[in-house]
Amino acid sequence: MPRLPWLLTHPMPYKICDKRNHAMAILPPFFKQSQHMDTRVTDHDLHIINEAQYGVVIDLVYASSNNIAGRIVYQTAQCALHKDAAPLLLRASALARSAGYTLKVFDGYRPPAAQHIFWSALPDAQYVADPSQGSHHSRGTAVDVTLLDEHGVELDMGTGFDAMEDASHHDYADLPAAVQKNRLLLLGIMLHAGFRGIKSEWWHYELPNSSAYPIIESTLVTV
Repeated sequence: MPRLPWLLTHPMPYKICDKRNHAMAILPPFFKQSQHMDTRVTDHDLHIINEAQYGVVIDLVYASSNNIAGRIVYQTAQCALHKDAAPLLLRASALARSAGYTLKVFDGYRPPAAQHIFWSALPDAQYVADPSQGSHHSRGTAVDVTLLDEHGVELDMGTGFDAMEDASHHDYADLPAAVQKNRLLLLGIMLHAGFRGIKSEWWHYELPNSSAYPIIESTLVTV
């Protein structure tokens, strides 16, 4: 079992502040703009993520109607990630469990057809990747997660999953200290596992070089 990083044992290393630009200045420098590839490949590089093997709870939100599209998007679905991302999720899960928490997965691989549905529902590139460029979820390199406590209850992250608002941003400072602590705990786990985050979504993590991966067409998830 790897040692917990300092961030996990001291989960409030950043001074709570009320100015967004200062908050961004003191967060780790992992928020980057991406360039995208359009090449599409089949699903041979995807690994199925199951709860028993990975020690996570899986709740694929887009297989229900409780999502930004307001309807069931995934008609059939298995949680999957690119073979390069799957070991990082396993590492993150081990870190979370060693700290007394469990990772809950909302989404992993997302077919390109689903991205078109989300773009139609919310054509805002700040929150939804333009399908003409492709989502990192469609590359299998991104995963949406939160943390559960020992009772299986989600930690308070200030907003729900897929809340497309300023309060979901990593740099949003007008949050209770307990919420900031929870977000930093998740951030520390995922960064230490090898993922990076994005500015606008506290739940989204991806491989640092996600833009180098091609779009994947797979029948593991159908719309």
